[in-house]
Amino acid sequence: MYTNDDAGARPSRRRELVRQDPGLGMLAAQLLFAVQDELYRRLADAGYRDLRPRHGIILAYLDDQGSRATELAALSGRHKQIIGRTVDELEALGYVERSPDPSDRRAKLVVPTPRGRAVMRLSDQIMADIGQRGAEAVGDDAYSQFRRTLRRLIDELRDGRPSGTGQQPG
Repeated sequence: MYTNDDAGARPSRRRELVRQDPGLGMLAAQLLFAVQDELYRRLADAGYRDLRPRHGIILAYLDDQGSRATELAALSGRHKQIIGRTVDELEALGYVERSPDPSDRRAKLVVPTPRGRAVMRLSDQIMADIGQRGAEAVGDDAYSQFRRTLRRLIDELRDGRPSGTGQQPG
């Protein structure tokens, strides 16, 4: 994508090409980083200075009544080992605790503490605010269409199928 095949038609420096036409991955990363930067800055301003973006893989998906680590792994798309380490960190910070799952005594639930619930509520408010600003910037219809399109792209790319083939890679 960022080669200089068209002699003289495009700048030859990669950074110039990237600035002119960033790819999907770069655009997605820029969006993610912009959202994370604002979210964690505002959380820090509210007194949650110990949270890091990696903690979002738990806090974004955690139910008030608790969730199993396997559910959190499936929802976040992360390996169970990463979920376990992140739960350990959040437990040490006082945001979650582990408790027996009443429906299966062999399993544990990750349950938010009162501090965890408070930061989850605040995060939801901040994310709603960021979304509202996005809708105001481009218009409600365009923002809704952007979200639908983004979800379709994510679904397509997660399926792992080459576009238009309808077949799984072999």
